Amino acid sequence: EGLAPAHHRVKMCELATETSSAWLMVDSWEALQPSYQRTAVVLDHFDEELNGNMGGMTMPDGSTRKIQILLLAGGDLIESMGKKDVWASEDLHRILGHYGCMVIERTGTDVWEFLLSHDILYEHKDNIHVVKQVIYNDISSTKVRLFVKRKMSIKYLVPDAVMRYIFDNSLYSTKLTRKRDYVSYAFD
Repeated sequence: EGLAPAHHRVKMCELATETSSAWLMVDSWEALQPSYQRTAVVLDHFDEELNGNMGGMTMPDGSTRKIQILLLAGGDLIESMGKKDVWASEDLHRILGHYGCMVIERTGTDVWEFLLSHDILYEHKDNIHVVKQVIYNDISSTKVRLFVKRKMSIKYLVPDAVMRYIFDNSLYSTKLTRKRDYVSYAFD
């Protein structure tokens, strides 16, 4: 809900990773498709690109190894997998059975209880890896969008370059929001 157009989301990801990581990269394939792509299709694409076309990963001894493709998801996304008409059963079997999933716990979401109560997720439980939230972190893109809409500061929630991009492109606000509303010292 309230998502920016795909080209803006790709650019914000690029800005967020360009100085913070030497091993993360952004691929715009999904965003460049003319229509919505199911998650299973996106994972199939990356598997084909990385393991098919590129031949996997070259190891220090010169051998090659298949790259493991995983869906990275928040606990809230995993809960959506139990909602009728949101995910096709065959897609869930493909995503969880063939690829697997790395689930980041979200506050207020009981991932373990949900995994036990959902048949398809339970069937593939060995391919689902839950990252325990050791430090309380309630930051989400949904909250960032809401803060911008409410003219609350997003400083320290997103990298400065992303904050500037959101402001410069008037993303997520219903009216033009002043720059100081994004970085208000009252919220720092």
